[in-house]
Amino acid sequence: MARIVQKFGGTSVADVGRIKSVALRVKSEVGLGNQVAVVVSAMAGATNQLVDWTRDTSRLHDAREYDVVVASGEQVTAGLLSLALQDLGIDARSWLGWQIPIRTDGVHGKARIETIDVTEICRRLAEGQVAVVAGFQGVGPRGRITTLGRGGSDTSAVALAAALEADRCDIFTDVDGVYTADPRIVAKARKLGRITYEEMLEMASQGAKVLQTRSVAMAMNHRMRVQVLSSFIDAPGTLVVDEDEIVEKQVVSGIAYSRDEAKITVQKVADRPGVAAAIFGPLADHAINVDMIVQSASEDGHTADLTFTVARADLDRAVAVLENGKKAIGFTVLKPDPNVVKVSVIGVGMRSHAGVAKQMFQALADKGINIQVISTSEIKVSVLIASEYTELALRTLHTAYGLDAPG
Repeated sequence: MARIVQKFGGTSVADVGRIKSVALRVKSEVGLGNQVAVVVSAMAGATNQLVDWTRDTSRLHDAREYDVVVASGEQVTAGLLSLALQDLGIDARSWLGWQIPIRTDGVHGKARIETIDVTEICRRLAEGQVAVVAGFQGVGPRGRITTLGRGGSDTSAVALAAALEADRCDIFTDVDGVYTADPRIVAKARKLGRITYEEMLEMASQGAKVLQTRSVAMAMNHRMRVQVLSSFIDAPGTLVVDEDEIVEKQVVSGIAYSRDEAKITVQKVADRPGVAAAIFGPLADHAINVDMIVQSASEDGHTADLTFTVARADLDRAVAVLENGKKAIGFTVLKPDPNVVKVSVIGVGMRSHAGVAKQMFQALADKGINIQVISTSEIKVSVLIASEYTELALRTLHTAYGLDAPG
């Protein structure tokens, strides 16, 4: 007998018909003799509607009441799925965050899980009951409902699986696994049978939308095996596992991209100590995260140009902050550019293989694609290019690293 945690996202429980289909999947897992806990998201679109109602009611809303409202979407789904399972003859009971309890810190809207008391759930699972848990929510230090922020239901599922010492956490979504690239752009993209935690973390942080970074990081910390698979077709998914479980490691496992990038070039700043702090300090003070950075000396040898990226949504704010500090920084021209995309080549095999970056640069050069900024880590090389070359770059690199599926 195995202990399995299943998580179903918003598209998987979008209406009553789909909730009934999910109930059949859960019943199938129970039929294998396994103990099953299910974590559910709100029905597709429900959370957005709840957020809109909150903002329409009060623009400067109380974060504690915001959590009360938006957490209700998962409560509805948990109750409906429990009813659907009971109609199939399955003993099932819904659980809200405060009932378990899933204890979090007191940061409303983006709380972090601190402890999960699974004593009672374990007892019920041992008796053959299915636990249907509302994702995305917990209870804060003062007994108030909290929500976990973006990707919170995935985080709930992985955290619960770790607390239950489950054998596996299955994340059911609208895709059937993790691919070597976005199959909507790269027709020859292949579904991966397995991928390491580190690779999945990099792919998630570099734009892949399959899993949220917080849930992957939690799975890696707890060494919890996660499987990504589709709610809509019966097919094997992708297992996210420890590197030791993958015998033959690809040099490159996937190509990711992010359109959520904007570039700012600060021209002709004094080439002296403290200038970088004068630029990036005020940005940090305004909670604007900077990602890729490159500095190049100007022709006169006394000034430098500094180029960096921020989230596209932060571009206007970043420009305003820098313009306000122009006198202290001492630049001559500020050039913002929202028409860029970050493309990343990812693979644990890079640790033991030289020349991965060179191959990337050459492949892009052969297609006439100019690289604007470069950043690297142990298992990733990222470049910033003009957004008009996104599709060409992804397909070119996918072929260059031998990732294309057989024709």
